[in-house]
Amino acid sequence: MGHLSRPAITDEKNALIVRDVVKVFRKDTPSLWKRLWGRNKAEPVLSVGENREGTRNPVIAVDHVSFEVKRGEIFGVLGPNGSGKSTLIRLISTLLTADSGEVKVFGADIREREMDVKRMINRVSVDAAFFKKLSPLENLLYGARLYGVGGREATEKAYEILKRLGLEPSTYTEPMEEMSRGMQQKVAIARAFLTSPILLLLDEPTTGLDPRSKREVRAFVEELRDLHDATIVITTHDMEEADALCDRVAIIHDGKMVALNTPAALKATLPRNDHEPTLEEVFMSMTGTVLVNHDELEPELEPG
Repeated sequence: MGHLSRPAITDEKNALIVRDVVKVFRKDTPSLWKRLWGRNKAEPVLSVGENREGTRNPVIAVDHVSFEVKRGEIFGVLGPNGSGKSTLIRLISTLLTADSGEVKVFGADIREREMDVKRMINRVSVDAAFFKKLSPLENLLYGARLYGVGGREATEKAYEILKRLGLEPSTYTEPMEEMSRGMQQKVAIARAFLTSPILLLLDEPTTGLDPRSKREVRAFVEELRDLHDATIVITTHDMEEADALCDRVAIIHDGKMVALNTPAALKATLPRNDHEPTLEEVFMSMTGTVLVNHDELEPELEPG
């Protein structure tokens, strides 16, 4: 099976256009009691988020978000867990469908040309899945074949990427479960890049990593952009990481985009007060909220 051909690109300037995108969860979902017994029975005990009409109160995860990402950019989507940034990435990657709005990848509308878009992108999440008993080489080869990369080409690319990651040849065939979390995440990014995506979506790729592993992953992300003409969209709640890595950033709060500019321009909006302002201070200024990393997970908003 040969490598999937690259679809035609109709917008050479913009890698990604997001226009007025809205995603709502728990919208008008009757309770189980209502569905089984109807409305003439005794008043049921309401579940969390349910009103007296037996419907779910709508939760707006992405609220009229718009932005453009230029080709070759590293673009950050910043905000705490639960802010809507991971939901936005899943919308762009076609894993979710927006309730309204428009998303285009290099000119291809994700609704009208979904398969074309899937061939231009790849996504790496914070909980990247592996066959832990298999080796890095085996995981890369398996991922490559799923995308139609032939055996010889897949093997050549896998060895090239593993070498660039700095893995010792002796580790190529060792189980993934014996590797550090940072190295596993780099292999996840490498696996995504085996298919040569021109838009790479990284959903909190350094969450939970130690400082050294974070630096290694950041360096690899920059290498992908600089050497392989990739455009990268990265979500994070690590403002220091965004400041160091991103060309421009969008700050998301409660599903809304509250700021969009370069890190330097955003920090310049605050008074110096005898110190260099930080992106976290920008976030606090624009949202009135202290940025914290808590255990509230966005997938809980999705219908189960």
